[in-house]
Parts: sequence; structure tokens; C-alpha cells
Amino acid sequence: MLRFFVRRFAGMIGILLVISLITFYLFFAASGPDDVVQMSCGRFCTEEAKAGVRHDLGLDKPFFEQYWVYMTGIVMGRDIGDRSCSAPCLGYSFSSREPVTERIQNGFPTTLSLAIGAIVLMILIGVGLGVIAAMKRGTRTDKVLTTVAVVAGAFQIFILGPLLLLIFVYETELMDLPKYYAFTDNPGKWATGLILPWICLMVIHMAMYTRLTRSAMVDALNDDYVRTLRAKGLSKRDIYIKHAFRGALSPVATILGIDIGILMAGTVITEFTFSLNGIGRLAVLAVEDSDLPMMMGVVLVAAAITIIANLLVDVAYAVIDPRVRLY
Repeated sequence: MLRFFVRRFAGMIGILLVISLITFYLFFAASGPDDVVQMSCGRFCTEEAKAGVRHDLGLDKPFFEQYWVYMTGIVMGRDIGDRSCSAPCLGYSFSSREPVTERIQNGFPTTLSLAIGAIVLMILIGVGLGVIAAMKRGTRTDKVLTTVAVVAGAFQIFILGPLLLLIFVYETELMDLPKYYAFTDNPGKWATGLILPWICLMVIHMAMYTRLTRSAMVDALNDDYVRTLRAKGLSKRDIYIKHAFRGALSPVATILGIDIGILMAGTVITEFTFSLNGIGRLAVLAVEDSDLPMMMGVVLVAAAITIIANLLVDVAYAVIDPRVRLY
């Protein structure tokens, strides 16, 4: 198991380095030094000021030297002009002149809470409905749950989000506007403040888990070994939970690994829809302001979160199916 984890971790580092190299090239090198200086300095910047910005950002150096300085700055920190940027240094925002790392740290708890809550709900409810549908296959309950899953999967965040706000906040006034509270300060407010965004993401993503769990369990229930277990007198509960459900966990884990990246993209729209100040909202504002350091930092952090989450999914998959450890 340790060797499996080390191999996956090494692969994770390699992927993250490739992403950082491509992203750095697209944002800084491909844009051209003059364009980057213009974004940082402003339209009415003097030639002398532009030269200073070009030197401070290292744009007068070869590309790979710029990339090396940027990456070592993440590990050890670096000096940018007359300011010292402590590790992990992602530079300074062009628009606010604040450290990118500091702004991402402020928004990270919101995005992390949003993602974790949505993942927990969509797995619990999506997989739970799939199990019920499989146990009641062929019945009206099965058809209703399958239809609900298909309809839920057809919604989009920018449609469902405003609809939830209209119903629960503005019309019935059953809930307040979504707001992030620190979990350590008040777990109750943390949950109630994010319940609507969680429901929005859960409804959209749970459909896949419901259909996948149902399909995998039905396939498992039709296997020969299940017929043998029935012939031996094993109870339905043990057959469904201990055997059929366990067989359905592997494809669910596979889809979860893919879905995490999609969910990270979904948090951008969700945060903007519900006016939450997370990393996704930072990304939107950075694009509007042509804030390259902020965009670069958000992309790297989002990529790191996605890759780490996939590493954890791989480990969970190896626990569920030990054969995976051989590869």
C-alpha cells in the first residue's frame, strides 16, 4: 500500500509541475512582456515606470529562468521589487497590490466548505437513492427515483441557484441569504449558511451517482455468486449491503475522482450566484481585471486541490479493490 501511495504521489507532483509550466507560459510568456507590463502598470504608465515593472516581474529574463524564480518563490519566497514576498509566494495582485497568497487564503475556507458539503450530500443522497432503486428494481419506486435523477441532472447552476433563492429566501423567507461562517466559530451557522449552495450542487451532481449505483448493484445482483448466496439462505440485507453494494463502490469512486474537477469548476458559478467570497469569485474578478498573478494563483490552487482529492480517491479505490495496488 505504501508503494502504491508513493507512486501516485510522485505522479501527482509531476502533473502539478506540468500544469504550472503550461499555465505560466500561457499567462506570462504567451501574453508578451509589454502586455503584462501594461496590465500591471496601467494605461498611463511612463516608460521609466514600465521598465521598473518589467525588471521587478523578471520579464527581462529568459522564460525558463522566470519560471524557475516563480516556482522557487512558492517554496522559499522571493523579493519582488522593493517588497519581500514570503513563501508560498504567488506574487502580488495587479489590481489590489495585495499578496495573491493572502487573498486566496481568505477565500479558500469558503470554497473548501462548499466543495466538501456538496460532495458529502451528493454521495449520501445520490448513492442512497441508487441503492433504494436497485432494491426496488422494476417497481414504481424504481421508476420514480430514476426519473427524479434524470430531471435533476438536467438542471444548471445558473438556473437552479436563482430559483432556490427566489423560493426559500425572497418568497417564503424560510432562509437567510447564504453566507460563510467559520466552522470553528459556529458549526450550526456554518451549515445553515451554506445549505442552499450545497443543495444546488447536490441536486445537479447526484443524478450520476443514483444511476451509476443502481446500475452497478443490479449487475451485481444478477451475477452467479449472488444466486449461490441466495441458495445458501443468506438474507436479502446481507446480499444487498455486504456484496452488491460493495461491488458498486468501485465505479462510484471512479466517477467521484472525475467529478471533483467538474465540481471545482461548478463552485465558480455557485459562488458568483450566491455572492460567496471564495476562490471561484476571485477567479471571476481576476479575469475581469486582467489580473494575471491572481489568475495564475487560482489555477494552481484549484489544480492542487483537484489532484490531491484524486489522490485520496485513488487510495480509497485501492482499499475497496486491492487489485488496483498492483498497477
